Amino acid sequence: MKRNRKELIVVGDRVLIRAEDGQERTSVGLYLPPTAVDSQAVQGGRIVATGPGLPMPDPGAVSDEPWRTGARETRFVPMQARSGDFALFFRKAAVEITFEEERYLVVPQAAILALVRDPDEEFDF
Repeated sequence: MKRNRKELIVVGDRVLIRAEDGQERTSVGLYLPPTAVDSQAVQGGRIVATGPGLPMPDPGAVSDEPWRTGARETRFVPMQARSGDFALFFRKAAVEITFEEERYLVVPQAAILALVRDPDEEFDF
């Protein structure tokens, strides 16, 4: 994500989320029970950026000569979350950051409970 001249790069299997304030009903129409909102166990927000995913080990790296290293392109397990999705996630797993005076949450993909994707909407972050 770029802002001004700085670039915020999300690494690994993490996503950058612009969080919504705790409400019973989210902007995409999901209903959150009062117990989840009150305890802040579950929160929702719009995904701004995603990391590349988890790096995959090279299956050809197993050999009789472990000291040999060959150049290979790093491959990643693809992310299920995409920019523009609405994510419902566990709040305790999130880390709050401020970038260019805006508040975001960095959340591991494993903490995301559900995604809402509208293929007709386009977002410009």
